[in-house]
Formats: sequence, C-alpha cells, structure tokens
Amino acid sequence: MRMRIVDAFTDRPFAGNPAGVLLLEDVFPDDDWLQNVAMEVNHAETAFAHRLPGDGAADWALRWFTPVTEVAMCGHATLATAHVLHTTGAHEGPVRFATRSGVLTATPAADGSITLDFPTAPLTPAAIPDGVADALGAEPVAVFDTGPNVGDLLVELADERTVLGLSPDHKALAGYSSRGVIATARAEDPGRGYDYVSRCFFPNVGIDEDPVTGSAHTALAPHWSARLGRDDLTGLQASRRTGLVRTGLRGERTLLTGRAVTVIEGELHA
Repeated sequence: MRMRIVDAFTDRPFAGNPAGVLLLEDVFPDDDWLQNVAMEVNHAETAFAHRLPGDGAADWALRWFTPVTEVAMCGHATLATAHVLHTTGAHEGPVRFATRSGVLTATPAADGSITLDFPTAPLTPAAIPDGVADALGAEPVAVFDTGPNVGDLLVELADERTVLGLSPDHKALAGYSSRGVIATARAEDPGRGYDYVSRCFFPNVGIDEDPVTGSAHTALAPHWSARLGRDDLTGLQASRRTGLVRTGLRGERTLLTGRAVTVIEGELHA
C-alpha cells in the first residue's frame, strides 16, 4: 500500500502540519493495526480512507489516529487526504467523507486550495479554571468550552506577543479539557495577512503542541468573527512550523481553506 506524508495548511514543504495518508482498498482493518500504523508514522494524525459505494451520502469513509488514540475530528489530515485523492486522480471534484463527526466535504479550487466544510463548534463561556494561568504561563482574558467534537478549552489572551511567548506546562494542561487548550489573541497588525493568532496544546491525545489545527479553527472562527464583525477571516497558527487557515463562518458550518503539498511517498510493508 502507498503511504504518503502531506504537509497541510501550507504551500511549501516542511511547514504546516504533516499528516500520514493511507488509501485502503475497501474496509478498515482492525483498530489495533490502524493504531500501530499511526504510531509508526508518528505525526499528529494519520488518516485512513476507503472508497464507499456510489449510491450513498458520502464518497469515502475516513478515520484519523494520533500516535496514541483515534480522534473524532481532524482538519489538517482531512485536507491532506483530499489533496492525495485529487493529485492522484482517485477522486475528482468535491469529495464527501463519512466520519465520526458526520459527513465532511472537501472542495478543490482552480488555484490549488481546498475548502473543508466542518460543523461550527458551539462556544460556551466558562469561568477561568483555577490554576490554568500557571499551567499556560499567561493570564486568560476569557475562556470558552468548545463542545464535544473539538473537546478543547479556548483561552483568549491579552495580545499576540503573549501567545507567541507561551511555554506551558503540558502535563498540567491535561486536566482542563478532554483534548487540550487553544490559546489565541487578536493579530497585532492585520496588514501582515492574518486577523488572529493561535497555538494549540493537546497533551491528552499525545501531542504537546500541534503545528496547525483545522478543527480548532471551527471554534476560533465564531470566536473572532463575533469580535471582529466579519465572517471571513484568516488565522495564523504560530507553531514552529506555522500555517495559515482561511475561515468562513456560515452559521452552523465553518469553511476552512488551505493548501497542501506531498513531501514523502513510499510503500507500507505491514
């Protein structure tokens, strides 16, 4: 089987978020095998997909695994999978994925970008938890629960510089949500091409800091659209690799647009 490593939410290699992508012949193998492959690939997520019969609500079935567990939603590995389907000719036009988060659509554009259609995360204001400032290394301005699909605590900080300077205690952060913590702030200079900045820490799924997180932007989009008064924004995820995610708030759905590039292709012998 052909295994590919794709950098997502970037237009150049060695940036964005790398994902393993494996297109299967038919059904999913057993979960232990899927988890072992994801552990071997050792990226934030590895995506597994297989074609579905042509008479249903979706075209392909899709699952995502971190090195330690299966997750309910993943944006960058969905983008990476759509990129592989389109660049290899395995699928043309919009592709509908059947996932644990419902049917997710990926639509390619003529400029090479791909737009994902994901459910918008329901944001619920929350009290600032005791100890979270010490664990994160900065005092929150406000915090929000992002609902079960995303499973994070969204923490707004005072400014972009504070987000960029974070050096959190990842073990301590694990107690504040089922997946992790999204730290975010308004961009200091929107003229640089982005409206808000974020970093994502997911110790509960084996990822201390995720390079670029599509699913987190289903919470970041409604948060910043409400504050900035615009439905269409661009977020910079300021990890060491960095990546840009264009977000479009459409009520209960959020559009996530980015690019991807295949950097490694090889044969899986297992």
